[in-house]
Amino acid sequence: MLTDKDVAGPLVDHHCHGVSPAELDFAGFQALFSESYRPAPKGTTEFQKPLGLAIRRWCAPVLDLEPSCAPEAYVERRLVLGAAEVNRRFLRGSGLDELLVDTGHRSSAIAGIAEMAEIAGRPTREIARIEAIAEEAARGCSSAAGFAQAFADLLEARARQSVGLKTIVAYRCTFRIDQTAPDKASVDAAADRWFRHAAEIGKFRLEDPIIVRHGLWLGAEICRQRKLPMQVHVGFGDPDVYMHACDPTHFTDFIAAMEKWEVPITLLHNYPFQREAAWLSEIFQNVYYDVGVILNYAAPMATDILGEAMEMGKYSKLLYSSDAFGLSELYYLGALLFRRSLMKVLNRWLAEDACSVADAEEIIRMVAQENARRIYPIN
Repeated sequence: MLTDKDVAGPLVDHHCHGVSPAELDFAGFQALFSESYRPAPKGTTEFQKPLGLAIRRWCAPVLDLEPSCAPEAYVERRLVLGAAEVNRRFLRGSGLDELLVDTGHRSSAIAGIAEMAEIAGRPTREIARIEAIAEEAARGCSSAAGFAQAFADLLEARARQSVGLKTIVAYRCTFRIDQTAPDKASVDAAADRWFRHAAEIGKFRLEDPIIVRHGLWLGAEICRQRKLPMQVHVGFGDPDVYMHACDPTHFTDFIAAMEKWEVPITLLHNYPFQREAAWLSEIFQNVYYDVGVILNYAAPMATDILGEAMEMGKYSKLLYSSDAFGLSELYYLGALLFRRSLMKVLNRWLAEDACSVADAEEIIRMVAQENARRIYPIN
């Protein structure tokens, strides 16, 4: 049977975000491990859920506290140590080999690529978010007429510094959209509408499906030329997601087109569609998948979720990610819960004589880092 030592090898975290350098009080700390825009109901806290249990149980000892200490004591100890020390302890204690960081979400509030590399003490590379780059390009334009070219130029420039691109089409307009490339006239008309709306509300937020589709195909061509994967957010996430329309099987037409182009598609998070993602990895040559941050949010039930993801999915396609954002605890927990869950799943297979020890060791190596190294330019 496998032990903790067998799964303790380094991980490539193929999808994560920067950590917060802020000194977080009780309310601020809770806000960074909630997927809601709203605080917990009066008389309750965010600690009263599986992720809260996991933070108190597994993270407290890293901060020299007793396991399952009081939430208030945990946050107070964090403040005493200071954010820099806390972030260093958790990131360096995660056993990561490389970090592939999505820089497109709240980038002004979190550590950037160079800072993350210094905190983690490991190579850190950028994943460029297509929709965030579209918004950045729009902010730099004096009118909608210059948007399409500015977007194309900026996306190409950012891709040269990155090891992959990412889309949040599921967030912004769901997968139940036309998945073909729009023509120039449609893009120009959509840009004109977008710029007029942005002038009314005072900010550029990309939600128009035509411009989102345009960004998808611009990004796809770059990935095709530069041999980069495209990350695709699926399912679990912020409350602006229409979950029923974020099932990745709705995105089959685009995935099939990318298969013809030999562009790897990495499906991120996937909960509650981990089985659908695994099925897509069986059907399409170019589909890879993970279960990301949901292992943190499920915590004591993480093994069940990883087990569902591994029911039929190709372990040559399964990737590790923490999807950690803001709190360095999420890096540490992501790695810990993934390793423990993988060990439990494989020990069940071994106990049932479904695989050999050599098979289990191969699965661990592939999922921990070999699969990521095969599709990202990080070798």
